[in-house]
Amino acid sequence: MAKRVQSKQQSSGEELGLKLLQSVREMRGGRAERVTKVEPNEVALARQQTGLSQAQFAEALCISKRTLQDWEQGRRSPSGAAQALIRIARRHPEVVREALR
Repeated sequence: MAKRVQSKQQSSGEELGLKLLQSVREMRGGRAERVTKVEPNEVALARQQTGLSQAQFAEALCISKRTLQDWEQGRRSPSGAAQALIRIARRHPEVVREALR
């Protein structure tokens, strides 16, 4: 019985290896099946325009880095006041950078 289990494991391991090899060949040949594009949301764009790290941007907005990460990843949404600050950051990124001085 142990040989049978081992045989099945080898077989499924070999199948996985063959599938991975086939995937690599397809990617190299430019035939990738799935392309994922992630568009940054308003919060991430605002931070990127300031040129600040997440920690710096969060400090400028007086929020935790974790809260900023939740906003950027779409797990949570900023409140009305925070949304106003983010709009200002998008339009005037220098103001946010100046707030850290």
